[in-house]
Amino acid sequence: MPSIAIVGAGPGMGLAIARTFGSRGYDVALIARNRAKLDDLVGRLTAEGITAAAFPADVRDHDALTQALKDAATRFGGIDVLEHSPAPSIASVNLTYPSQTSPSDVQEWIDFLLYSAITATQAVLPAMREAGAGTLLFTNGAGSADPIPMLGNVNPAQAALRNWVLNLHKELAGTGIQAAHVAIGVWIGAGGPPEIPTAEAEDIAPLYWDLHTQRDEAERVFTV
Repeated sequence: MPSIAIVGAGPGMGLAIARTFGSRGYDVALIARNRAKLDDLVGRLTAEGITAAAFPADVRDHDALTQALKDAATRFGGIDVLEHSPAPSIASVNLTYPSQTSPSDVQEWIDFLLYSAITATQAVLPAMREAGAGTLLFTNGAGSADPIPMLGNVNPAQAALRNWVLNLHKELAGTGIQAAHVAIGVWIGAGGPPEIPTAEAEDIAPLYWDLHTQRDEAERVFTV
């Protein structure tokens, strides 16, 4: 069976993407820091007839993330699709305006978004190159291209991730490996600020399948 590894899996986009691929016959490897939450997601997917397994790792721990992806590849006989979408809890997020941003404010987001994406890619890309096939999908905010002042420390890291993914797409052209960037310009689910448009994760997830199967786009932007 083909497989997808979801880095930063949670009950929102991660679960929706798992269902999108799992319902089409993909085994699902779920990677995130919290074992209990991962086990809950595995149980929900299993109840829906989807084969899934948890591989706990903090995305900022490069060695642990690399090992989790290696373990997932061993468990499922390889990784055909990597999806990277880590998201911190809202309560833990530190936001600064551009004029109030220090280097350390940006560095924590660079570690969380860009360095974890690079680490995950390095863990799975050699096998994809050997096979001449694979898909690498990276989730980001729309502020990666159109920055928002209140996200003055987050947007630079998002822009760096976007730049790196678009460049990776160019590098891998013609190799059989698809790399693409997904920029989400809405609040996912309920509870967002009233001025920000919302969408459900289930409405966004199909575009990941489109990028995986159509294989000719470097980026998709989701807005409503």
